[in-house]
Amino acid sequence: MVGRVSPTALAAVALGNMYFFGISIFGMGVLMALDPIVAQALGARDELAVARGLQRGLVLSVLLAIPISLLMLTVKPVLTWVGQPATVIPDAAGYVYRIVPSIWPFYAFVVLRQTLQAHRRTVPIVITIVLANLLNAGLNYLWVFGHLGFDANGVLGSAWATTVSRWFMAGLLLALGWPQLRTYLARRAPNLLDPLPLGRMLRLGTPIGAQMVIEVGAFGTVALLMGWLGVAQVAAHQVALNLASLTFMVPLGVSSAAAVVVGHAVGRGDAAAVRRSTFAALAVGAGFMAIAAVLFIGLPGWFARLYTSDADVLALAVLLLPIAGVFQVFDGLQVVAIGLLRGLGDTQVPVVVNILGFWFLGMPVSLWLGFGAGYGAVGLWWGLVVGLVIVACFLILRVKQRETRDLARVIIDEQARPKPVQESSSQILAE
Repeated sequence: MVGRVSPTALAAVALGNMYFFGISIFGMGVLMALDPIVAQALGARDELAVARGLQRGLVLSVLLAIPISLLMLTVKPVLTWVGQPATVIPDAAGYVYRIVPSIWPFYAFVVLRQTLQAHRRTVPIVITIVLANLLNAGLNYLWVFGHLGFDANGVLGSAWATTVSRWFMAGLLLALGWPQLRTYLARRAPNLLDPLPLGRMLRLGTPIGAQMVIEVGAFGTVALLMGWLGVAQVAAHQVALNLASLTFMVPLGVSSAAAVVVGHAVGRGDAAAVRRSTFAALAVGAGFMAIAAVLFIGLPGWFARLYTSDADVLALAVLLLPIAGVFQVFDGLQVVAIGLLRGLGDTQVPVVVNILGFWFLGMPVSLWLGFGAGYGAVGLWWGLVVGLVIVACFLILRVKQRETRDLARVIIDEQARPKPVQESSSQILAE
């Protein structure tokens, strides 16, 4: 919707979102440690560990939101320091300031989502996200363009719409998921605030957060480099990246499902189920992205015109979308592989692989093609392709290697032991 205001407004939201997710995604990654913790606990029928995981996740969501909110306030000097267009910085900074209040509900939503996913309860999540997107679209219509008596606030109106929608999203998921979550939230779990288990959760989740920062940081750095080329380049990058991110949601969902299914299998010690789930997840993720690749390569103009009618932005977006089509399959494979490893409790190797693939190999190619060889925005994107291909290949090899080992459950509380099937959740929580 902001793309219909102006290329400058679109570029401002692109930079604002890049800055927000470049920082906040670390906390999101840390909280995704709940995937192996909760899924493996459910596989082992350890309901007390589930309650502790959920409640500690909510505690960590608050502890993470505070410093990350403060970091958001540095957006204006940072964007100035890295040489972004002066016409874009005020709106980009204003956008970030207004979505800072959405950080904690965003994290709380992640905690609730990961817990419900581990229970294979995805319907409340889907309903919540659909309704939150409809609310966001409606508020954007009112506050960006100024309908029904509201002022037309453009970029800033879009930011407020995002903040309101995230609070709505967290509250609605809690309400819809309450029948499942009530058992684990009705009373405080024993040893909830013990520093050692909280530290173990952080050690498990920090590599996930770091890996996500490294990957998003690579795309964010390319967005900043686009700013050196001009406003049209930033806007075209945002169009192509938004479309690529949209299709990426499907293998990302498959990745989450893979983490859950593999986590359950690890919890019950079923190596054969781990191998079956691995093959299925990689096939579904890569298969969908192959279809997306064909569409991006074959119909780039049609997709780009959904976002903008500006001739300069449109012409460049049409060049970038086929490149996005090239890396679609590899993007799908790498994110599914990360989910498989997360289900196994292997969170450290993806960090190393992402550093090597995106920063030591992909980024130099981007810089050389974009600036050294003079290919501009197109050259910068080909570097991303190189990084994604390398990361995908190495992560798949790691999955194959990791699944040849004995399955070991992640234990956060040393005294935790699987509980008999006969015991109810309320009996376990009462111990």
